[in-house]
Amino acid sequence: MPVSTETTETWSGRLAFILASIGAAVGLGNIWQFPANLGTSGGSAFILVYVLAILLVATPIMLAEMIIGRQARRSAPSAMKHLAEEIGASGRWSIVGWMGLFALFLVLSFYSVIAGWCVAYFFKSLSGSMTGLTPAEVGNDFSEFLASPGKMLLWHGLFSAATIFIVTRGVKVGLERVVSIVMPALLVTLVALVIYAGITGDAATAYKFLFAADFSKLTPAIVLAAVGQAFFSVNVGVGAVLTYSAYLPKDVNLFKSAIAVAGGDTLVAILAGLAIFPIVFAYGLDPSEGAGLLFVTLSTAFAQMPGGSIIGAAFFLMLIFAALTSLISMLETITARANEVRGISRTTAAVSIGFGSFLFGIVTILSFSSWGDVHLLGMFELFAGMNPFDLIIYFVQRIIMPIAGVLYALFVGWWLPRSTSLGEIGLQDGAIFKLWMLLVRVIAPLAIAVVFVTSLA
Repeated sequence: MPVSTETTETWSGRLAFILASIGAAVGLGNIWQFPANLGTSGGSAFILVYVLAILLVATPIMLAEMIIGRQARRSAPSAMKHLAEEIGASGRWSIVGWMGLFALFLVLSFYSVIAGWCVAYFFKSLSGSMTGLTPAEVGNDFSEFLASPGKMLLWHGLFSAATIFIVTRGVKVGLERVVSIVMPALLVTLVALVIYAGITGDAATAYKFLFAADFSKLTPAIVLAAVGQAFFSVNVGVGAVLTYSAYLPKDVNLFKSAIAVAGGDTLVAILAGLAIFPIVFAYGLDPSEGAGLLFVTLSTAFAQMPGGSIIGAAFFLMLIFAALTSLISMLETITARANEVRGISRTTAAVSIGFGSFLFGIVTILSFSSWGDVHLLGMFELFAGMNPFDLIIYFVQRIIMPIAGVLYALFVGWWLPRSTSLGEIGLQDGAIFKLWMLLVRVIAPLAIAVVFVTSLA
């Protein structure tokens, strides 16, 4: 295979990179998983552990990926191979990058399906077709939707096509232009929903649910959940941050950028809780649902509230924004590697990979209908009851991401020359840099290893 060369793509500046990176990190999980975990796991006590995990585990590894990306200016596999061989280490470090690309392809395939649900429910809300429905009717509507592979395939296809089109346009014309519009729109919509929910919903109960500190709930399992949530929340371990960093100008401070991305991602997750739970409690709904919180629980509230069709449409539009920015980061990361191969244009790479993930997404679609009772690894107790979609989620989140994240940290902490990290990171060789080295060498890998082993038990 031809030797890869440095990318010629660049962001226009730090703001574009930060918006794109926050967009890549902010996803549907932020909007339902984090608030639900927060409310059921000790409120502000959980936030304290989560923030510590962001600072001590997730951000140090994110910064490690940034260093690799900007130093090598290549895709994840090529960057790891190039830097490893440059320092006399094995080129097999490229396997870490390939692990991330494999994980992203799997996520890209099912994430587009879920994003398609958001589009479908945006139009359902906007049309007013759900207005006045009872909770049972809303639940039946969602069940019927999941049992209709043709409908899901249509919305999945439309979202895949939009993602492919944006990535074919390149970094400045495609990715940067989209995130510069979508991310502010997402934030404005989210803040508007927070204000609306605070005025019309049961804000007192919601804020107590989210923020009242209950340290008695902080069991070892909850602490591990907070660490795991922090790690997955900022999108490390799959090479997306690395790839975006490869397009960064040298004058951008990586340390400040990493803090901004982690802070922005956390802010969006907390705002999502402030937008969702006042409405949930005002209508006496279950706050501990997962995906059902969005498509059944909240849709029930939107169906019953005055002006619910407009509020519901705004909510699902926000989800579409969050999903789109995540999806383009996934496809861009894989496309960047294919684009390094001589003779493969960005357009060809994006279309081929995007279409492949679209086809693989059929596995997810069928997992909610005719393959719902197919248990490929049911002979093993750990995987009992998991359909193909459940297995994909498990292998990506519980195996590939933690292992790759640890390896990125160890590579930068122990193999990459200290001078290289110091030259890229934007810090003096002082206490903060030494603390970061300790975190990336020892503390972050150990924390992830504990979460990884515990999750397999």
